[in-house]
Amino acid sequence: MLDDRRRPRLMRERHVAYLMKGLGGLGGSYVALDASRPWLCYWILHGMDLLDALPEEKIDDCVATLAKCRSPTGGYGGGPQQLAHCAPTYAASLAIAVLGTRRAYESVDRKGLYAFLLSMKDPSGGFRMHDDGEVDVRGTYTALAVAALFNVLTPELAEGAAAYALRCQTYEGGFGGEPGVEAHGGYVFCALAALVILNATDAVDLDALERWLARRQTRVEGGFQGRTNKLVDGCYSFWQGGTLALVAHVRRGHTRSDEAPPGLRALQRYILLCAQVYPEGGLRDKPGKNRDYYHTCYCLSGLAASQRLYGDDASTVVYGDPGNLLHETHPVFNVRVDKVARAAAFFAGLPHTHAELTSA
Repeated sequence: MLDDRRRPRLMRERHVAYLMKGLGGLGGSYVALDASRPWLCYWILHGMDLLDALPEEKIDDCVATLAKCRSPTGGYGGGPQQLAHCAPTYAASLAIAVLGTRRAYESVDRKGLYAFLLSMKDPSGGFRMHDDGEVDVRGTYTALAVAALFNVLTPELAEGAAAYALRCQTYEGGFGGEPGVEAHGGYVFCALAALVILNATDAVDLDALERWLARRQTRVEGGFQGRTNKLVDGCYSFWQGGTLALVAHVRRGHTRSDEAPPGLRALQRYILLCAQVYPEGGLRDKPGKNRDYYHTCYCLSGLAASQRLYGDDASTVVYGDPGNLLHETHPVFNVRVDKVARAAAFFAGLPHTHAELTSA
């Protein structure tokens, strides 16, 4: 964990070995995640991609696995023959973007996917997570992110979504899962990312949001808590750190736009010294917890998001060994920036209007 100058070091090779093991097969303890198969694919693949270690020989197998999770209703379920749900649909879509091959892109049923997303739309302007499920900013963001990634984000799909997300900003400055509830890190990310997708951030109280985010960074550890009076958790390195990257992006062009958000080095220090599991590899919530693929993905994502101001290649903040620098992750989708651009180029020329996507 330390280089020859005793600077904190990202244990790349050990993290890659841990993630690669997950692609080869999972033990019986993972049966509880049977409805999270697309998530497991995404967590592992994205982590490896940030580390520049995506295994080319596994790509076709991953495409086939994700295709088995596709529902006849157009979205993706958590596993074969499971109910279509916005969360695994989002995870499968991100995993396809990470894989980044023509075969992966062509596995997407864009018309079926659009029909599913439309069926999740609620009169409030938000989206529900699944048929007869809850309406919140998770559903709203995941639906919009999938639609934006595959070029099916029509005015009909987006109608009312920005107003719904804006109603979720609380008196604290953060965003709750739905209007009138407590602000929470995961929902804050979802709400702001959705508004960035819709180009509708003008009505966000960014000053209050930044103050809320700053108060979520714990003074001693340097990592983030998810909400007021909670413990630090490594996964919020991205949910909160990625939101800070989005705020910096929204402010681009203002007098403060060239300033790196404060606390980035403290966040990286927490990830490198407290979240890495030595000597086995993998990353965790906090010391005393076990490593897992979820926290490995989002700790690495938080590290990547904290190392650059999105869209500014000249500005980097790297704590510890210079070799800790990861590939840049897109703060809206949490997929490598070059992979988002590749997907956008592929889907740009395909039918994308409401009439085209709903035609027989």
